[in-house]
Order: sequence, then C-alpha cells, then structure tokens
Amino acid sequence: MLLGQKMQGQKQILVVDNDAARRHQIETVLAFVGEHFHVFSEDEIDKQLVAVENILTIICCGEISPKLQTIIKSHPACPFIYHDIADKQQINGYVNVIGELTTPLNYAQLTELVHHSHQYHNNLPSKRSVNGPNPLFRSLVGTSEPMQQVRFLIEQVASTAANVLILGESGTGKEVVARNIHNLSDRSKGPFVPVNCGAIPADLLESELFGHEKGAFTGAISTRKGRFEMAEGGTLFLDEIGDMPQPMQVKLLRVLQERTFERVGGAKSIKANVRIVAATHQHLEDMIKTNQFREDLYYRLNVFPIETPALRERKEDIPLLLQELISRFSAEQGQSVRFTDKAIESLQEHPWAGNVRELSNLIERMIIMYGEQVVNVGQLPLKYRHLDIDDYQPEYPEELQEREAINALFSGFDYDDDEDDTPQTSEQDTAGSAQGNTVDILPNDGLNLKEYLAELEVSLIKQALDKNDWVVARSAELLGMRRTTLVEKMRKYSLQK
Repeated sequence: MLLGQKMQGQKQILVVDNDAARRHQIETVLAFVGEHFHVFSEDEIDKQLVAVENILTIICCGEISPKLQTIIKSHPACPFIYHDIADKQQINGYVNVIGELTTPLNYAQLTELVHHSHQYHNNLPSKRSVNGPNPLFRSLVGTSEPMQQVRFLIEQVASTAANVLILGESGTGKEVVARNIHNLSDRSKGPFVPVNCGAIPADLLESELFGHEKGAFTGAISTRKGRFEMAEGGTLFLDEIGDMPQPMQVKLLRVLQERTFERVGGAKSIKANVRIVAATHQHLEDMIKTNQFREDLYYRLNVFPIETPALRERKEDIPLLLQELISRFSAEQGQSVRFTDKAIESLQEHPWAGNVRELSNLIERMIIMYGEQVVNVGQLPLKYRHLDIDDYQPEYPEELQEREAINALFSGFDYDDDEDDTPQTSEQDTAGSAQGNTVDILPNDGLNLKEYLAELEVSLIKQALDKNDWVVARSAELLGMRRTTLVEKMRKYSLQK
C-alpha cells in the first residue's frame, strides 16, 4: 500500500512493530486473510495516522512505549490490539484495547478480532452528534435495548437507496421512524410525502398515487399530480400498506420494478425518482398465505425491515416519554402537568394497547383536567390505576397539627391585655367545660397529648357538622378553617353523615 495518498473506502489495519522479522510474519498472515493493511515501525506512526482516514484497528507489537500509550489514550474511537507484549500492565485501563493476538498467529483468531473491531466501531456514538444535536425525532426517546436497536437500524439504512418496511402495532411511531430515515438520508432536502393506504377508497387510490389527466373520469376537471410526483427526489411513505387493494398492489409492483408510471387517463410514462418506505401493523406473511397480499410485492418492499417495539416491551422508557411529551404539550399549549413517582409506577404497569399514541392522549387529558398540578394515582383514570394506595392526606408537621388542635381547643377564650395573660372564659365556654368538652386539670397519671388532641379535634368537627346539618362550608367557617382543610380532615378521620 502507498503511503503518499489518503486511503478511503475499505477500512485499514495498521501494524506498529519495530521488529522487522515479526512485522513480516504479521504481514504474511494479514495478506492471507485478505485484509487491507499497513505495516511500519513506531517512527512512522504519526505519518500513518494522518495518511490513513479509515482505520479499522491498530495492532501494537512488542514493547508499548510512552508514545504509543499516549496515542492509545488520545484515540478512544480507534480499537487497539496488542501482540507479543512482555508487560501487559502497560495497556491496563484503556477501554479501546479490545484483545490480544497470541503466538502462533492463526486465521481464526485474527478474523475474530477483526470482527470485534467492526463491532467496536458500530457501537460508537453517532458521528452526527459530534458536530451538533442528533437529528433523530424527539419521539424516538428511550434508553431501552429495543429503541437503541431501532435507532441503530435507522442510521444503517438511511444513507442507502434500499426500500424499507416498518412493522409494528398501531401507535408505536412507524411514521416517526420513516421521517427519521428520510431526514438522515441524502434525500432529506426533498419532500417527505405520507399516504395512508387504508384511509383512501380503493377506487380513488390509483388517482391519489399516480395522479390523473383532465377528463380521465367524471369530476376530473383538470390535470392533477399524484403522490409519486409530489415526492420526486424525496421519500414516499406508504402507511398501512397491508390495506392496499390487490389491483393497486400489481400497479405498485410495476412502479417498483420499472421506476416509471402513467397518470390515470394518460399515456405518457413518467419517471419515479422516489424512495419507498412502507409500514403496516398487519402480518403480511400470513396475508400472503390467504392471498390477501402479493408475495412478489412483499419481497420488493421488505428489503430492510425495521420492527418498532410495543410500549409494553420497553416500559423503562415511560418516564422519559412522559417528560418529552409533557415538554411538547407545554410548548404547544402553554400548560403542563406533573406525575408523582407512584403515578409513573402505576403507568408502567399498564399494558398500553394503544402504545405511545395512547400515552400521548392520556397526558393531554391530564393537562386538561389537572393543568399545572401534580397527578397522583388517585387522579389517573380508573383503567390506569394499578397500585393500591391510601387516600391522599396533607402532610402537616407534627407541631402544626398540635398547634391547630390547641387553637381549636382554646378558640373560645378571650384574652385581656393583662401581663399575666390569664384566659377569661365566657359563660358559653364554662358550660361547654361542664359538658366535658375541655380538660379542667391534667390527670395525675398523665395522658397521650397527641391522641387526646386528635380525639378533641374529631369531637369539635362533629359538633360543627351537626350544628350545620353537615354543610361543610358553614362548618368550616364555624371552625375558622378553609373548606378544603375541613374536607381533608373528614377524610383523615373517616367522618361522614
């Protein structure tokens, strides 16, 4: 291989070795395997790193000098392999050192390490994220393994011209995947044109896809372009392809094979420079067995399948999805909502038959009902309550509870301005004391103040409710508290008429 020109295309293996005999041995094995490689001494490594753009891996042989250690550390995106090293402590702690070539060298071991090198590159963060934010749609959030796989497949196929078939249940985001494929492709500056094959009547679908000439049928008062022409230079997304009628399947197959079509009522062939991305929630292979879907069309579309996971298969992504969807609604509608940890835990137990679409609808409903509030399990619609929790009780500090009860106890006392602050009671309070509503003296054997105050609070609340025929608003006014506070206390003590 010539050093003077930059290498492109095929990934290159660089071999760094100061021992000429050992270099020649490795060179022989690599040539036999059929890999593209450069073999050189340590003095040349700086030139090679500049000259070779597409490095697969670097094999370091013999002693690992401080210079090589610095290079390994400063190139984390490049995997390194070591061979015939006396002191392996030299390369400890480097995550990009992926394996060892043992002696004697053999074909099986070398090919396995080459495979590991390719996998190392595949698992690196996308190069697109280095220069700016990842252009993937927000709806593809999630750290679960299924979503990572979907994102990986999108990045693999986006830059190609292959037809893509997106599979998955309704509401899993198949159109979002299709838009990502378009946005990451070299057709991103062209149009993205979606067509729902199940939403258009069969007799109108041909005109919708291919367009029509003036007078082609009743009502065709002018020439009209179809979706194929609208998507010229871009991507045509055929959603619910499984609902396409058989006659249209034949015509679509012809377009895919010949890359030309005619408008309805026209004779002129029009070239179709369009990438096809199809999607369906149906099992096309089962439909082929029942003659509902053409097998030849299936294989034309199913060049690169991507399966979108159901939400119940990636429940660990629900908190991230909640955060993203709430953020979106907040930006669009100016309102937000929050969920407690218990509410999120309950949502993670839900089967989500409608997938992400169902989750989005739920969030919108919660924003309408509880905008800018915190939603707990009790506020979720009944079908989403999968945890048994106690009714919500306000969390007062113990001191506040006792202070409220003491205030209620002495609310009937009038204080004068004397220095001793001795409480002066009215006749009504004296009568109440005689009835046992207040404590005259502390019992000799003591009492549990918290329990006593709670009992006293219940007694006073009952009296207020009885006097006002259980009208909460008037009872709360009599007790000098807010209506909502009284309602919470009634729940706390299970008080009802």
